Amino acid sequence: MEFRSSYRYARISPRKARYVIDLVRGKSVNDALRILRITHKRSSYMIDKVIRAAIAAANESLDVDIDSLYVAQALIDAGPTRKGQRPRPRGMSARILKRTSHITVVLSEKKNTHIME
Repeated sequence: MEFRSSYRYARISPRKARYVIDLVRGKSVNDALRILRITHKRSSYMIDKVIRAAIAAANESLDVDIDSLYVAQALIDAGPTRKGQRPRPRGMSARILKRTSHITVVLSEKKNTHIME
């Protein structure tokens, strides 16, 4: 069973957020939250929020063990870019790009691979 959560239009560039999401992809939920807690990047708070939302969705389903969940998929897609102006010397202006991201996390339950004989 999969549990999906997303944070759309996050005010961080996708390149910066991908550095952090690569740390938690494929890890168990407890390990991922622990890694995000000690990572000193602005996007770690946003990714932590998305993972906790997916855990809350899994908690609604009564037949899921929260400790057996892992980060099956973690995606950072580029959102729309806001464009603004910035003053420059000699009365000119320069364009400044304010990038946004769409953060998507999919949690899945690990299957028990032990064979009982």
